[in-house]
Amino acid sequence: MQRFTTLPIPDHARGAALAIGNFDGVHLGHQAVLDQTRAAANGAPVGVLTFEPHPREYFAQMTGQTQAPFRLLDADARANRLEKLGLDLLAEVPFDADLAALSPEAFCKDILCDAVGASLVTVGADFKFGKSRAGNVDTLQTMGADLGFGVQVATLSQHGDAVISSTNIRTALAQGDPRRAAAMLGHWHRIEGPVMHGEKRGRELGFPTANMSIAGLHPPAFGVYAVVVDVLTGPDAGTYHGAASIGVRPMFGDNVPNCETFIFDFQGDLYDQTLSVGLVDFLRGEQTFDSLDALIQQMDRDCARARDILAAL
Repeated sequence: MQRFTTLPIPDHARGAALAIGNFDGVHLGHQAVLDQTRAAANGAPVGVLTFEPHPREYFAQMTGQTQAPFRLLDADARANRLEKLGLDLLAEVPFDADLAALSPEAFCKDILCDAVGASLVTVGADFKFGKSRAGNVDTLQTMGADLGFGVQVATLSQHGDAVISSTNIRTALAQGDPRRAAAMLGHWHRIEGPVMHGEKRGRELGFPTANMSIAGLHPPAFGVYAVVVDVLTGPDAGTYHGAASIGVRPMFGDNVPNCETFIFDFQGDLYDQTLSVGLVDFLRGEQTFDSLDALIQQMDRDCARARDILAAL
């Protein structure tokens, strides 16, 4: 998959059928939109047009608002997930003051035509765009007819009685239900990024962990999880099982939330390598213990339970 982070995209990538949206989580609803785009592409390359940073992040920063982290995937993790779906290209439109100021008509001409040369765009029925969100599907269809690109309106996907949405997935994760989140995602919810140097406290306790930041991401319920771990880079690349603690580590003072993963039966060095940690089951919430021995005994129980859960996958 070709990934473009500046505009305009090269001539050889123009003419694609593009699904437009933030695609946070790349859930089953997003995948259905991509399937609809692929079915209507008439042989054209198929891709996604999205925005970076997320418009919510941009407007919060511009207005000085403080908001809780909400993203399910950062830009790199989203790109990795989209590539797995066999897309031809990803255009990450820089979301800045100039883009925010474009009228709906200017967005269609300057971005969809001049910058990416879309042959077809697919959007949701509630799609709004342009300055002050003044444009809608009707605007897009009118402009498409004038400028020569097709417009397709995607249908919404449901899980049971609920619409599959990033909001509903965030709710499931906040409630400590990664299985329900996975049913809407079509894959395990993953925390992806480089392994950082930490205080090496886990090693001292007999559970060396790979420490990863969750800054900017929607935090799942704090606690211990059974996880599937993909080591994406380095000599130990592969898939492993493990247990991860997500949270602030209340036994050890006031800490920034992070993800610490103990990979079962692993001996390699993962510092600075990239991991993708998939949350399978929530084992328990964060706790404090009367002693380190009590903590170690609980970690032994957590790992035994995680091994049993993951062996059944």
